[in-house]
Amino acid sequence: MPSFPFSEKDPIQFPGPAPKRSDVVIIGGGVIGVTTALYLAEKGVAVTLVEKGRIAAEQSSRNWGWIRQQGRDADELPIVIEARRLWKELAQECGEDIGLQQTGVTYLANSARDMNGFDDFIKIAARHGVDTRLLSSAETAALIPGMARTFHGAMTTPSDMRAEPSLAVPALARLAVRKGAAIVENCAARTLDMSEGRISGVWTEAGLIETSSVLVAGGAWSSLFLRRHGVSIPQLSVRSTVAATEPLPEVHAGAAVDDHVAFRRRQDGGYTLAPGGGSALYVGPDSFRHAIKYLPALFDNPFGLRYLPAAPSGFPDAWSTPRHWAADEKSPFERMRILNPAPSRKGLRSVEREFARLFPGLGPIRLKTAWAGMIDAMPDVVPVVDRVQSIDGLFVATGMSGHGFGIGPGIGRVVADLIQGNAVGHDLTRFRMSRFSDGSPIRLGPAL
Repeated sequence: MPSFPFSEKDPIQFPGPAPKRSDVVIIGGGVIGVTTALYLAEKGVAVTLVEKGRIAAEQSSRNWGWIRQQGRDADELPIVIEARRLWKELAQECGEDIGLQQTGVTYLANSARDMNGFDDFIKIAARHGVDTRLLSSAETAALIPGMARTFHGAMTTPSDMRAEPSLAVPALARLAVRKGAAIVENCAARTLDMSEGRISGVWTEAGLIETSSVLVAGGAWSSLFLRRHGVSIPQLSVRSTVAATEPLPEVHAGAAVDDHVAFRRRQDGGYTLAPGGGSALYVGPDSFRHAIKYLPALFDNPFGLRYLPAAPSGFPDAWSTPRHWAADEKSPFERMRILNPAPSRKGLRSVEREFARLFPGLGPIRLKTAWAGMIDAMPDVVPVVDRVQSIDGLFVATGMSGHGFGIGPGIGRVVADLIQGNAVGHDLTRFRMSRFSDGSPIRLGPAL
């Protein structure tokens, strides 16, 4: 079994070699890249996915494992509704146990003000036929028994699901290969090859792959790769700390969050825990470059983000990370195969303490492992899903802002059709790249 978090010591499952020619090349082996490859291969498109490290080794295996409709941006919700259906289909088709279960997602409310804050999504959910509802204090206590705190109420969506990210995305990659996709791990994309203003290939560390269409789905690394080609998106990466407990009695089968701790039942009998609010931003060149775009989010939640002075060496926005390199020289993507930030010790102490306080009947809470991930964030907390107008044949799907795992198959299906020139079935106006340059005001999506 591979270790978790994944590391460069884990065996390569998809060694290649990469083909010399492919209809589409996908850069990035997270849930978005993998599901896009899967749906392209299903349509008979020759698609090659290159991943600098290991499939799902970064945020796609480090997230909370929630597959939620609840709390989504109104423009994301139709896609995540589709994604929920696709998750069920893919879990059956891949033939592996990925821990997929319909156990619901619940947001716990401390006050009437919190409950009033749920009203906007209740209206959105009703328009789309999602089963989200408000719970009274007594109903909340009955849904999640054994809590030491009395909550004012809650918002819950029983049809929401959970899965094990570190199992699910590699399983989908194996399914994509069975459908005909080529996946190559330990193979960094260095630069695009251009001819007369359009893409003619991708230079990788293993050589050139000729292609006319490229999808950049590199998560926290997307902005760095795009900037090398004169394409700027205001993407930053924030660190989120997560832990897994030793097996515990079941107090709740689903996922829930209050202002202190988020928790989700795991397939192994423990719980995934994370701080209920707040992440950390390593301040780097992009933080200053895009600061003005993030002012609305800062004013909306001024204390929700911790600032750290500088990213460790090799991180995408570290001061020492090169912004320019040639196709025949080692790129930043090869220098750091897997982005593996250290978890916050303070955050780990907090979730251990808060989960024990919330459920004192469980006794001592012991963490068996902990990790952190770098979430690719956008100023308005919704992704970029678009074609790049300045480079013919280039597509981008990034900045999932912590929402990528659950919505992954929906975005993958949408992008696969976008690349093929088919109708995508959803309005992607909200996710266009130009919203950050055409004078449009920043319209914040939900923070969770």
